Amino acid sequence: MVKAVCVNGLKRPAEGAGGRQAARKKRKAAGGGREPGPEEKSSCLSAALFGEDCEISRDQLYELLKFAALGKCHSAAQPSWCRIYRQSHLAGVVVIVLPEMSQLHFYQFYLQFRHLRKVFRHRFTLTPSANFLASLYGEGANPKPQNTAQGLTSTSSKSSDLKCDPIFQKYGGKKRGLTSYILTSEELNKYDYPIKGSTRWKGYVCTGCDKQRTDSSPLFGLDCEMCLTAKGNEVTYVSLVDARGQCLLNELVKPQSEVVNYRTSFSGITEEMLLPVKTSLSDIQTRLKKILPRDAVLVGHSLNNDLQALEMIHPSVIDTSLLFARTGNRRFKLKFLARAVLGKEIQCEEMVGHDPAEDARTALELAQFFIEQGPAKVAELNLEMLLKAENLAEVSKKKDALQPQGCRVQQQLNEPPHLSKPCFLECLQVTGQKPLLLGRQELDSSGLCQSNLSTSNKQILQKALEDVPLSTFSIIQFSLGPENISSRLLAELCEKVGSKLTDMLTIYAGPFEENFRLKSVKKKFGKCGPIQCLTVVTETYQPYVCIQYEVLEAAQLAVESLNGAEVAGSCIKVQRPVTAAMLDCDVLIKELELDVENEGVIYVAGLKQSVTEKDLQEEFGQLKDLEMLFLPKDLQSAKHRNCCFLKFQKSQSAVDALEVINGWTLKGSKLRSRHALASGHLWRWIWQMNHSNGKQRGNIFYKKMQQLPDSEQDLKKKVKKLDNHIQKLYRSLQNNTLCVVLFPGVNSTYGSQSGLGLMGIKGDRGRSAC
Repeated sequence: MVKAVCVNGLKRPAEGAGGRQAARKKRKAAGGGREPGPEEKSSCLSAALFGEDCEISRDQLYELLKFAALGKCHSAAQPSWCRIYRQSHLAGVVVIVLPEMSQLHFYQFYLQFRHLRKVFRHRFTLTPSANFLASLYGEGANPKPQNTAQGLTSTSSKSSDLKCDPIFQKYGGKKRGLTSYILTSEELNKYDYPIKGSTRWKGYVCTGCDKQRTDSSPLFGLDCEMCLTAKGNEVTYVSLVDARGQCLLNELVKPQSEVVNYRTSFSGITEEMLLPVKTSLSDIQTRLKKILPRDAVLVGHSLNNDLQALEMIHPSVIDTSLLFARTGNRRFKLKFLARAVLGKEIQCEEMVGHDPAEDARTALELAQFFIEQGPAKVAELNLEMLLKAENLAEVSKKKDALQPQGCRVQQQLNEPPHLSKPCFLECLQVTGQKPLLLGRQELDSSGLCQSNLSTSNKQILQKALEDVPLSTFSIIQFSLGPENISSRLLAELCEKVGSKLTDMLTIYAGPFEENFRLKSVKKKFGKCGPIQCLTVVTETYQPYVCIQYEVLEAAQLAVESLNGAEVAGSCIKVQRPVTAAMLDCDVLIKELELDVENEGVIYVAGLKQSVTEKDLQEEFGQLKDLEMLFLPKDLQSAKHRNCCFLKFQKSQSAVDALEVINGWTLKGSKLRSRHALASGHLWRWIWQMNHSNGKQRGNIFYKKMQQLPDSEQDLKKKVKKLDNHIQKLYRSLQNNTLCVVLFPGVNSTYGSQSGLGLMGIKGDRGRSAC
């Protein structure tokens, strides 16, 4: 399968961006970083969706939304098929879902979707899903612990044994506010926390946070790394993060005494790192006192050690090593809790030492998860059993490593259960963000969709205009009407769209003389683009030729350049079929040409079969601002067609290239070109529709009523209103908001139709990668 080819090195490699980010982090750690200027604040979306390979799976879509919502600071990876630059500057993510609609609906009502087609520059085909909303939310994306023969209990038996869980026994089953989990003065004393007024902690500095705590008091994650000095454990690295995971303090500290042991394998600190550092412990104490509000609650894992190293006293703390209670005096490690509860890996083996910012952020997320979900939900995770299974797996792994390779037999009974990982909507809640879900359909606890038909699109829009600005992640569902209204019309719409596309790809040329040569006609019209079929019409007084092309640009180029030309000894007329559906053909062609996705893209025809991709790159590489080249291939024979598409960074450069290329000779063949009409995903969709439904479909249309049925007329009006709703919602969004519009696709008794995705960042005007 052919993909778009970048020319002249215009597409910068992804690793270059990653290298620059790493360099910036390195400079920042060394104290030489700077805040980004105003010109660097905007986010940018880059997706190589130019070409025929534009189909995106549900997993890839989930990958994009997860990264956009959480970013690298929450262990979400850049999507593999596109890149979001400066994700941390995103103002929010808004996903608009149009249930029961597909790519077919978008192009049937293309003129009615006036706003959608003019705003979003990135489009892709979406594989349809039976339970699209559940997959979008991430429900069921990760397996829950399964029963095994080693005594792991089922969900129902877990519920019955819930009261035996230490977490349930300590906190009960009801949700509580964060003040319920703050350590009491007795607990602070018991677990060796610095306490104000005690002679033992004389000389320790108070944070000054003496205001009464409430359930809305702000949470801050804190973690320190220590080295062993002549004085004892002294802090050498401090990290403080806020409730959103943003790093407020990430500083190396110069110890007061001589270092005896850097403990690099744990702290990550080396002698070289501390040599240029001048920040003292008193400097850190002053900064912490300045940063923390008077009602701040500190969160950490065994936070007493960190406060002792900081020589500070803070009255309100949540200790995650005590929050996730175990029997006796045992405690879960932070690394295990991160994996079992949050589904993220920290303190990886390949890293030298721990990252205090990562540990602080993880402890904070664990506390937020506990508060948000409540102790009963946390107890249901059965952490003790998961830890046992993990330990058994580790032992089994070590035993297997000692055995010869041929003797390693994996028995199902000994396989540990998979850890349950929350979907990213749950992760958002953990980080203190409140996802907004609006629409007629809602997910119940089983992951099934339930409809509320009393909610209108107007009500949904009004609610969205009020609530979307308050949320960093929103999913808004609009509907065309009662469930399956569009599914009822699917077969008819498919027939209408297929017939209209066939007519748009078809031209009639003539009249010709009785003894004309068909080969001459084929050669002449073949220079406009790949021909699918060619037949002679003999029902007329003089013969005409019906030519059906494979791409829209070829048919339009033939109408524009060969009408009135002399072909096979006759001065001919070139026209498209005259049907009711084709009366707005010129309007539709003009709108396709002005489509934001076709901006800066031109179509070039007349290529010989002997021309290669390398030839084209050498020939067109000299054109100004050329960004990508797409050479379509037949999806069955894999042979390239006699046409290609060129994408330019600027629309004016495309206009200039048209003047140069028209009449250009390449390997003895004269080239013809015009503005593009069909993007990669549409080119592929048209090809599949025509080949799956037969080569000749035009006559079917004449057997149908010329007047549209009332149901489709109503649908047109609803689509127009729907487009206006989306326009109002889009206008209300802040700049730097990632907006994704999804036609999920249709799987029904009427057949299956692929979905369509449109995406863009509001305010992002760049066409290529940053």
